Order: sequence, then C-alpha cells, then structure tokens
Amino acid sequence: MVPVSIAEAEWAAAVRTVRELAPGGRVLLVCHVNPDGDALGSMLGFALGLRRLGVRDLQATFPGPFEIPDPFTGLPGLDLLVPEAEAYPDPDLMVVFDVASESRLGGLVDRLDTAGAAVVLDHHASNTRFGGVHLVDATAAATSVVAEELLDRLDVPLDAEIAECLYVALATDTGSFRFDMTTPRVHEMAARLIATGLRPGDISRRIFDSRPFGAMKLFADVLGRAQLDPTAAGGHGMVWTYATLEDLVRHEQRPYVLDALIDPVRCVAEVDVSVVVKQLGDGEWAVSLRSKGAVDVSGVAVALGGGGHRLAAGFTGYGTPGDVVVAVREELDRHLI
Repeated sequence: MVPVSIAEAEWAAAVRTVRELAPGGRVLLVCHVNPDGDALGSMLGFALGLRRLGVRDLQATFPGPFEIPDPFTGLPGLDLLVPEAEAYPDPDLMVVFDVASESRLGGLVDRLDTAGAAVVLDHHASNTRFGGVHLVDATAAATSVVAEELLDRLDVPLDAEIAECLYVALATDTGSFRFDMTTPRVHEMAARLIATGLRPGDISRRIFDSRPFGAMKLFADVLGRAQLDPTAAGGHGMVWTYATLEDLVRHEQRPYVLDALIDPVRCVAEVDVSVVVKQLGDGEWAVSLRSKGAVDVSGVAVALGGGGHRLAAGFTGYGTPGDVVVAVREELDRHLI
C-alpha cells in the first residue's frame, strides 16, 4: 500500500530531477493506455507548464492507438502529443501520469529502463511504486492535484491553458465534483483554476453533456441487457452489463463512448456494486467497477490483475462476459468494507 501523502523528500527529489534534466534534455511525458480526462489533462497541463519553463525538446504520448476521445479534442497542448511509435526511445527525463502499474504503459514500458530518470505522478492506492521518484498521493482526488502542486513547487504560474487542462482532469475524476473524494482541497483547487478565466459551464457541457446520437442508441441496447444480482456482495447486490465490438460497429461509434456507460449503471438503487464489461478483442474485456461504499472494488480489481480506488477500479478480464462477472462476484465477499 502506498503512503497516503507524499514525503517532502520525494517532492524535493522531483523538483531537483525536473530542474536538472528538463531544460536541456529530451523530456517524454506518458499517461496510460486509453487515456481519460485525468490522464490527458494532467499530462498536457504539466507539459504546458514545462514549456513555460523553456523546455524545448518535449513530447507527450500514450500507448496504443493514437486516438483522442472527442470530449478532449479541444484541450490546450494537443500539439505536443505524438504517437507511441514517434516517442523518444531514450529520453533524458520521463514523467508518468495517472499510471498505477507498469502494465498500463503498454509498449512504452521500456522507456523506464532507457530514460535517464523517471518521475511518477499518481493518486491510485494500488500504485506499485515503479519508476524512480514517486509522487503518489492516495488521498488526492485526481492526478491533476499532484501535477498542480509540482508545477507550483517549480514556480510555474497558472495560466488559462494550464488551468483548463487541470480543471478537465479534476472534474473528470470527481464526476463533476459529485464523488466522495470531492473535499475542500478539491474545491480550493477548482477555485484557483477558474480564477484564470475558465468557463466551467462550457467545459462541463463539452466533457459530460455532449454525446453522439448513435452513442445514445448504443447505450439503450447495452442497458437493456443489464442484469440484477441482489445476493452478490454479501447481499448488498450487484448490477452488470456488457458491450461488444459488434455493438460499436452497429451504431458506428468509437470505443471511448463506452467509458460513460458506468454512470447510468451505478445509479441502480437496489445495489452497491456496478460492473460494466467492454469488449477489447476476442475473449478480452475491459472491466469497470464501482461501489457505493460496502465493497472495496480496488481490492477486487487488484486480485484480478488491475487496480484503482476503493469506490472505482478496473481490470482486464478474459473469456466470456459471464466468465468475467463470475470472477468478480467471487471476489466481492472478500472485499466487503
């Protein structure tokens, strides 16, 4: 288990490493495969901060298909993004965002060995402590909280572009400031970001309230096959559903639209645990887990090869959707809170 806060020695090491290696070196920023708002926003916000410091040889990337979800295509700093294949093979400095374990780095994992130094910014309690310098705060609502503090310690002032990236990241991982990790610290940070001139309503509509008509029809199909299991999780109950690649093709949708499926599923009043199983390939599924408080789903995810937070986690499953859900159900009773 990672410490719940970051030691001053780690902050000092991170600042020293960035100041020594970034100005004259090649800097590679990396987030996880299939990046969400926190991963992209934290990475791009920090990248813009480094650019303000005068860093010139700077790239941002992520493993897998070079595809940005539509809600994030307006983020500042996208010009710094390069496909995985074009990323520096041996950067002087590697900075990793929102990645709990090396497996989430995909084909970029080798940069941990070839980089001169690696700094990891994260907020997952399941973080495996890979890399050299660890800025991992399990109490932070988003990785952007860690990124903002590191920028502050590097004496990088906030501007509207940096703030927009960090705000998108913060809003994403707090569910638009609805989730349990929405603390006074979160609202204080949001206030600092908004004070740069952001329009929160515009950002919220773009991130949360804009979806293709085909995605709505797709959601209807997937929600229609949801199943309720009231005896799971020690009687706290579980609801689950699944989406296939065929569903995406039928409705002409990109995979990122499925990320929002967990939200209507988790609203089911009769259960504590919600599960959405999304097909990645033949017999391979991305699994999203949510809990309302009776189950530590990060423990479930870790047991099944993934990670996350107490109330929100995920892993990659194999077999049929039924096989995956059976594996989840077997773990639920072991991780009651």
